Amino acid sequence: MHRNHNDPPRHHAVPALRLVGASALAGVLVAGLALPFVGGLGLGAAAAADRFNSTPDDLVLPTLSQASTIYDADGGVIATSYSRNRVVVPLAQIAPVMQQAIVDIEDHRFFDHGAIDLQGTLRALVKNAGSGGVSQGGSTLTQQYVKNIFVEKAGDDASAVREAQRQTTGRKIQELRYAIKLEQTLSKQDILGSYLNITYFGNSAYGIEAASQRYFSIHASQLTVPQAALLAGLVQSPSAYEPIGNPKAALARRDQVLTAMAGYGTITEADAARYRATGLNLKPSQPKEGCITAHEGAAFFCDYVEHIVLKDPAFGKTAEARQALWDQGGLQIRTTLSPKDQRALQAAVTAHVYPDDKAAAAMTMVEPGTGRILAMGQSRPYGYGSTPGVTSLNYNVDQSMGGAGGFQTGSTFKPITAAAALEQGIGMDQVYASPYAEDYPAMTDCKGNRLRAQPGNRNDAHSLVGPFNMNQAMAQSVNTYFVPLEGDTGLCNVVRMMNKLGITSQALEVHDKKTKKTSLAPIDEVQSLTLGTNNLTPLEMANVYATFAARGSYCSPTAITSVTTSAGKKLAVPAADCHQVMQQSTADKITTMLNGVVQDGTGTPVRFDDGRPSAGKTGTTNGSAQVWFVGYTPQLAGAALISDTASTTEHLDDGQTIHGRVPGIVTGGGLAGPVWHDAVGGALKGVDFAQFHLVDLPADARKAAPPDKSGEPKKADGTDGTDPVGGQ
Repeated sequence: MHRNHNDPPRHHAVPALRLVGASALAGVLVAGLALPFVGGLGLGAAAAADRFNSTPDDLVLPTLSQASTIYDADGGVIATSYSRNRVVVPLAQIAPVMQQAIVDIEDHRFFDHGAIDLQGTLRALVKNAGSGGVSQGGSTLTQQYVKNIFVEKAGDDASAVREAQRQTTGRKIQELRYAIKLEQTLSKQDILGSYLNITYFGNSAYGIEAASQRYFSIHASQLTVPQAALLAGLVQSPSAYEPIGNPKAALARRDQVLTAMAGYGTITEADAARYRATGLNLKPSQPKEGCITAHEGAAFFCDYVEHIVLKDPAFGKTAEARQALWDQGGLQIRTTLSPKDQRALQAAVTAHVYPDDKAAAAMTMVEPGTGRILAMGQSRPYGYGSTPGVTSLNYNVDQSMGGAGGFQTGSTFKPITAAAALEQGIGMDQVYASPYAEDYPAMTDCKGNRLRAQPGNRNDAHSLVGPFNMNQAMAQSVNTYFVPLEGDTGLCNVVRMMNKLGITSQALEVHDKKTKKTSLAPIDEVQSLTLGTNNLTPLEMANVYATFAARGSYCSPTAITSVTTSAGKKLAVPAADCHQVMQQSTADKITTMLNGVVQDGTGTPVRFDDGRPSAGKTGTTNGSAQVWFVGYTPQLAGAALISDTASTTEHLDDGQTIHGRVPGIVTGGGLAGPVWHDAVGGALKGVDFAQFHLVDLPADARKAAPPDKSGEPKKADGTDGTDPVGGQ
C-alpha cells in the first residue's frame, strides 16, 4: 500500500544491532568488507577488526556553517553573508515527502537497521570480492552523515576535503565506528534531519533549505513529490546531476528516484508515471550574498562591519578564531546604521559626483555622545573590476579596515590644534601677526627630536594678512596663525590631543621588512601637522567633530550593537567607551568658533537657510588634491570628502569634470560643503532643532577680510603646489 505524500516517514523499532554487541559484530563485518583490500596490504581480518575496536568514537558534531545576517538600526536587512549558503531548519520544516525521497533512494532500510545495514553490507561484500577493492561500501545514511561531517570540518581546504572523501579502509573503519556511536546517542529523526541540513546539493547550496530556494525559490517545507525526487537524486553526484547545467542528466536521475519511491510504496506507480511525464519546472533563485547586495549604498558600511568582526579581539583572541566565527556564520548582527540617514547621505554623494568621475565623494555621519555610526557611503558603488565606476575600497576608513589609505585633511585639522591650545591655557584672544608667508618655527616632537625652522608656511591668498585672534583665524583659515599657535602649544601636545580624539596612527599601512609585519603608519610629527598633512579618514574626522558637538565627550566609533549566534548566545561587542577628553568649556569655544566659520567664514555655503544651528570647518589640501567639509549640529556630525582617487596628489582643479561640469574655484566649502549640507539636512528633516552652548567671543584684532562669492578667499596666483597648504 502506498503512503500519503504528507505522512511522515515510516518509523520502525530499532534493531538489536544498535544495542549491546554492535561494536563486536561491526568489527567482524568491517573486516569482511575490507578483506580483499587489506589482504593486498598484508592485513588480515583480525587486524582490521583490531583497528576498528581501537578507533575512538568521540566524534564531535560540528556547528554547521550558515548565513549571517546584518541588520540596520530599524531591523531591516542590510545583507547576508556566508562562507557556505546554508540555512539550518528543523526536521519539522522539511516536507515529509522530501524526507522519504532521500531515504528511498539512499538507504531505504534506514528505519529498519542500525548503523550498519547487514543486507547492504553483504551485497557490498559480494561486489567487492569480485572487484578486488572497496568499490561498494553499503553505506547507510548514518555513515554518509559521518562522511559529510568530515567534509564540513575540512571547510574550504581542498586537500582536507579530498582526504575526507577518500574511500580507504581506515576511513571506512572510522565512519563505521562513529556511525555506531551516533545511532546509540541520536534518534533516527535527529540523524535524518542533520543529514538533510549538512548535505551538499550543488550550485553552492548546502542543506535542503538552501537547495529548495536555489532551484525552486520555495522553502523545504513546500517541496512537492517531483521536486523532492530531483533534490534527493542530487546527493549522489551534485555536479553530474546539477539541474541548471545538466538538465537531461538531472531529469533521468529524478525519474530513477520516482521509480524507487514507487517501488517502496511511497507513491503509486501511476503517480510515478505522471510525475515522470513532467519537466524539471525549475524556478532558480540566485543567492543574494555579501555586502554587494546591500541597498542605499550601505555596502561599504556592511564591509566595515565584516572587518570589525574579523579584526576586533571582542570576537576572538586570534585572527584564526575570528575567521572561524565568521565562516561558521549563523550570526545575527544588529548595527547602528540609520536607514533614513543612509538614504540622505547616499543621495547627497551621488547628487554631486558621478560614479565614473575621476574624483569620488565619501562621507560618514556619527551621532555625538554615543559614537554610533549612522551612515557611511560614497559616490562609487561597491563592486570589483577595473572600470572607474566601481570600487571595493572604502574611502571612509583606514587601510586595515578595507580602506584606500586615507587622505590629507587640510584645514579641517585646525580645530584639533585650537583644542590643544585652549587646554594649555591659550585663549581665543591670542593674537599673531599672521603675514602672508613666514617660516615654520622650530618645534620638538614627542620623541624629543628638535625640528629646525624652515620656510614654506603661507596663506591661501596674498590679501589674507593679520593680525588675527583665534576666532578670526579659524573663520578665515589662516595658516600663518595656526602654525605659530601649534608652536606655542607644543607640537607634542597637539599630537596628544589627536590621540585623545582617537587618532593614533595614519590611515595607510606600512610593511616592516625586519619583522615582516604590516601595521598602520605612525603619525608624521612635523610642523605642518596643523595644516592637515597626515592621511586620515572621514570616519576619524567625523568622530573628532562629534566630540566637539558632545562638549568634549569622546566615544570610540561603533557600528555593531549586538551579535547573537545561531545557538542564541549573545556575544560581547566593542563598546563606545565614552569619556571626557577635554573641558566642556574648551569644546564650547571650538563650537563657537566653528559656528562662526559657517555664519561668516569659509563655510558660509553650508549654512542652513532654515536657521538650524551648525558648525564646521572647510579644508582644501595642497593643490586642491582633496577638499573637505567636516561639521556638526548638536545631534549629528559628518565628514564629507571629494578627492581624485586615481592619484591623491592630482589636482581637482586641473580641468576635470565633476558631476558633468568643470568646477571653477575648488574649495572645501564650494565642493564638499554642499554634499555635507544635503546629507545632514536630509537626515535631520523633520527633527527639532537643538542649540549649541556658545560662548562670548573676544574683540576683533582687526576687521577680517570678507570672503569671496564662493565663501572662501581665492587662492594666490603662482602657488607651485609643492609645499603643504592647509587651505580653505
